[in-house]
Amino acid sequence: MADPAPPVSEEKSSPYSLKFGISELAGSLGDFGTIIPLILGVSLASGMDAGYIFLFFGIWFIIVGLYYGLPIPVEPMKVIAVVAIAQEMSAGEIAAAGLMLGVLFLLLGYGTILDTIEKWIPRSVIRGIQFGLALLLMRTAIGYLIPDPGAFIAGMAIIVLGFIISRRLKVPDLSSLVLIGVAIGIGAYINGIPTPTLLSMPHLVIPPLDVYPDALVTLVAPQAVLTITNAILATSLLSRDLFPPGVDSPKLSRTIGLMNLVSVPFGGMPMCHGAGGLAGQYRFGARTGGANIYAGLILVAVALVFAGPGFLNIISPGFYAALLVFVAIELLIHGLKTDSYPVTGVVGILAVATSMTVGFVAGLILAYLLPRPYGVREKK
Repeated sequence: MADPAPPVSEEKSSPYSLKFGISELAGSLGDFGTIIPLILGVSLASGMDAGYIFLFFGIWFIIVGLYYGLPIPVEPMKVIAVVAIAQEMSAGEIAAAGLMLGVLFLLLGYGTILDTIEKWIPRSVIRGIQFGLALLLMRTAIGYLIPDPGAFIAGMAIIVLGFIISRRLKVPDLSSLVLIGVAIGIGAYINGIPTPTLLSMPHLVIPPLDVYPDALVTLVAPQAVLTITNAILATSLLSRDLFPPGVDSPKLSRTIGLMNLVSVPFGGMPMCHGAGGLAGQYRFGARTGGANIYAGLILVAVALVFAGPGFLNIISPGFYAALLVFVAIELLIHGLKTDSYPVTGVVGILAVATSMTVGFVAGLILAYLLPRPYGVREKK
């Protein structure tokens, strides 16, 4: 899905103005198709409380909207989310990774380190990480659909229908929300409605020291690369295209650091920004931070509904498989926008066969060894 180019004649909004019209409400849903499936998948695989995850996402959507005055999205860190789902990593490992990344990006928000890193990481390697994430999600989806192919087929039908309606009528694609609603409805009909529980006050989560080394290698290293390139540099570039003067990279890095250091210790999931999310919100009408505030209020309301784990358990595995395929396709589309299929392919395949870190290192080496046009290209 290509990032949209802003109309030449369109008047740009002030970075500090907030609007709350119907277009802002429509735009607020533009990234939910990625956010909600990943939150549900991580909660199911790791045992993290989805209520707290939704709560902190909602709070930070509101804060970011007020702070920037622009529809800068708040997204799950995709490497952590996908690897956690595929390998069923513990809540402690996820929290440890989030804390390390929080410190890293708060520090990177100062100085010129980000500019130096951008010069040395080839785009084909980043596309390879996205490609590898798509493959990991596909593999995990297969495991979910095998015991329940009927629900998977129904879920995919909803997604395809939503995609067609969205393109024909030029409205937000709400298929993931419809799918979740249908899945909960069917589960409640078959198993009964779980007893609602009020969301309690978040409690402090301190990861044990022994989980940090594995989290560093498995989650932090590859996630840091993707966050720097997509969540920071690419988001900053797109914000300047859509809303000049836009938001500079160090500022985005600092908010990512703060989001994680404040939220992860209390049960939140590692979060970042994202160029794809900004494009999605803009595409469906978001022009100011008002869209973020709408999104935040919706997610806080969802947090109250998902305060108990029973609501996750009534969703059939086949529906989860369809949701994961939904996200995998989006990642695959971006992963294939590469200038070197050999490098991107090696990163993606090794990410699935070994680990994301091994794939990244191998791809980086290959990118510098291969002659052009397959290897590193000169910066223009």
